[in-house]
Amino acid sequence: MSTRTLAVVSAGLSTPSSTRLLADRLTTATVEALPERGVAVTVEVVELRQHARDLADNLTTGFANQALRGAVDTVVGADGLIAVTPIFSASYSGLFKTFVDVLEKDALTGKPVLLGATAGTARHSLALEHAMRPLFAHLRAMVVPTAVFAAPEDWAGGDTATPGLTGRVRRAAGELADLVAGRPPAAPADPFADPATSFEDLLRGS
Repeated sequence: MSTRTLAVVSAGLSTPSSTRLLADRLTTATVEALPERGVAVTVEVVELRQHARDLADNLTTGFANQALRGAVDTVVGADGLIAVTPIFSASYSGLFKTFVDVLEKDALTGKPVLLGATAGTARHSLALEHAMRPLFAHLRAMVVPTAVFAAPEDWAGGDTATPGLTGRVRRAAGELADLVAGRPPAAPADPFADPATSFEDLLRGS
């Protein structure tokens, strides 16, 4: 059985959050689906709220610190990605978009991606199609057909999902598992691909 790595990006702002809850449901379903396709999986989770200050510093300085670089490398080096954001004003959150903005333009090319979103009302459900899907199409990611939206009424009691949400989660997870299982493992990230100090500076002793 071959092994793949799954990165999970959650842009929830609170602890606990419905965004992380949905991300966990999608992750569990994908982890259960992959062995059926002959693939073992390891999971790495990136909580963007922990990197909010790092992301702001990156925007103003142009450099990622060690913690943010680790998060970026996790996403770039993964064989598949689950990306979940809360929806504000009919679009993805600013925190989610900021993380996407610090990725290299070709970082997600061809990467299988499952999109998820949460909001306080089901009226925001189309944000997955008119905001998130075009964003990842621009990044040339391979987005699965089923995107999963969860409104408060989709959680029947506490963190228990309704049958409708459970069905959407399983369908989307199966689509992601098909894509991940059908691709060769991703090459590990090259730690020397973007050195903080140029080789010219090193030669000059800078």
